[in-house]
Amino acid sequence: MTWIVLAIILMGSVKIIASCLPSSVAKWATNKFALHPKISESNTIVTINEKRLEGKDKVQVINNFNKGIFLKRYYIHPGNEQYYLHPNNGKTPLVINITTKKDKNNVKLFIYSYNDHVDVIKQYKKKVTAYSLLSEGLQKRSMLVEGA
Repeated sequence: MTWIVLAIILMGSVKIIASCLPSSVAKWATNKFALHPKISESNTIVTINEKRLEGKDKVQVINNFNKGIFLKRYYIHPGNEQYYLHPNNGKTPLVINITTKKDKNNVKLFIYSYNDHVDVIKQYKKKVTAYSLLSEGLQKRSMLVEGA
């Protein structure tokens, strides 16, 4: 009987501690598992056609990506990752390489812009996830690149 009372007290205290976390800890936890991360320009390399974007163009692309609104996540069947990384539509992706200092791992984002949405393919180690965004700046950039 005492074990049941101790278990109830322990579970109650864990619940109270988890619900009263400081906002910085809660923000860290939600950002760690976010599908659409916010990126900074200090640890990021942006390329298109294997040509690095620097200065104002790089900052503009990063800001447009960060302001993007998440639309939906795509399910990738195991074994079909290459179809998402190299689609048949012939578009040239905008590639964002993010190097994390703590983990020393690279996250690679392939951004395919269309008139009505932006597809983002996120490659981390051997795992590939895909989702779509609504980003007016990246969509306008797509129309400028196609028109040139």
